[in-house]
Amino acid sequence: MKKLLVVVDYQKDFVNGALGFAGAELLDARIAKKVAQYHREKDAAVIYTQDTHKKNYLKTQEGRKLPIVHCVRDTEGWEVFGLTAEACGDRDLVIEKPTFGSMELMEIAEEEQFDQVELVGLVSNICVLTNAVLLKTALPEAEIIVDASCTACADPELNEKALDILEGLQITVTNRN
Repeated sequence: MKKLLVVVDYQKDFVNGALGFAGAELLDARIAKKVAQYHREKDAAVIYTQDTHKKNYLKTQEGRKLPIVHCVRDTEGWEVFGLTAEACGDRDLVIEKPTFGSMELMEIAEEEQFDQVELVGLVSNICVLTNAVLLKTALPEAEIIVDASCTACADPELNEKALDILEGLQITVTNRN
């Protein structure tokens, strides 16, 4: 079985920076452990996505709707956070994405024809959800999984709603309390 782990935007600005929130740092050890597990498996790959903006962020549509500068390329907030950053291996792919979903990720998934794709990271109601939907579209017969113990957002109620939506789209949500 060909498996892929996608670590979505687990970056400093989403953990303890411009858009950080209480509890985001608690995901770090769990995500790093999951990355290590995938590294030990045969036929498993890991891709990290990085939300990546330019200095003109506030002039973009996203910047006008969310006027908080974050994840500007080559700043400290753009970097992957903590143990999760340390877990990134030489064979892992890092994809920069200028918006919520990554078309590059979808193209790679289609090309590689993964049987299973698991997503972890931040934030559940925006980038995790968007990329899960794109992957389900690209790989309709693959099992797409979101590990609820390795994702979150600032609003716990919104997090639960995002997980509900994912389940409604036939995406498997694991470790849900």
